[in-house]
Amino acid sequence: MQAAAALNSYRAAPQTPDDVKWMNAASALMAWVVLAMVVGSVLLMISRQPYFNLTRVELAGDLQRNNLATVRANVVSRLAGGFFSVDLSKTREVFESVPWVRKAIVRRVWPNELRVTLEEHKPAAYWEHDDRDDQLVNTFGEVFDANVGDVEDEHLPTLQAPVNATASDARTMLDMLRKLQPVMAPLGAQIETLRLTDRGSWSVVLDDDARIELGRGTPEEVLARTERFVRTLPEFKRQYPAPLQYADLRYPEGYAVRLKGLTTWQDGSKPPVIRKPVKPTAQPSH
Repeated sequence: MQAAAALNSYRAAPQTPDDVKWMNAASALMAWVVLAMVVGSVLLMISRQPYFNLTRVELAGDLQRNNLATVRANVVSRLAGGFFSVDLSKTREVFESVPWVRKAIVRRVWPNELRVTLEEHKPAAYWEHDDRDDQLVNTFGEVFDANVGDVEDEHLPTLQAPVNATASDARTMLDMLRKLQPVMAPLGAQIETLRLTDRGSWSVVLDDDARIELGRGTPEEVLARTERFVRTLPEFKRQYPAPLQYADLRYPEGYAVRLKGLTTWQDGSKPPVIRKPVKPTAQPSH
């Protein structure tokens, strides 16, 4: 009987009301919030101690256009914050704002040091578009601002872009330049200017002042026309050994050629066209 009474008493034990449970949970949460605020305040106080002030900025990188000492002198004074509070993203932007710096990798080194690795732009060509001629294209096909006088002795080719050119146009043109250079190497002249019109037509000017119209089409089609021209031109020049002045490859089965002092004519009233296997005649230009 006593056991049964005890069991009934256990079953009848009152439960904690829901509002009390919520009050206990809220109290526990508030305690954790206060603890977190206290800990945060302590950490903030510690982070602001002079011990954690940035006292050293180590720079590394293979720089050709900049001097590490000059970069440090111009940039370090613009850095803000200590070891914990310095904004690495903004710090990176500060270093990348230095002329010729393409990329900066910034990391903290305990307890008060920053280590920065710099990568410079490597120029591949001049970039001309929208009446601007003060920009360059690097080896990644990226356009960047620079003092073009720094590369005037490097004989870089020029990419003449269409109006309202985009970043992808720069990469496309640099890629085409790299493909055309070995194809045109047998001509004995270097590409000085590669031009892309708004309608997608390609042309080049060589460093001997010869101009070649390559026409429109896919890169494969343009390269195929160019390879055919370079392959067949020597046969014609054996008959007329004069320097090339102009060539137009925009014909489906041939090309027009003008040599310095000579002009080839296929028809009296039509543009001069060389068609395989017919050999053109030549007349002095007027």
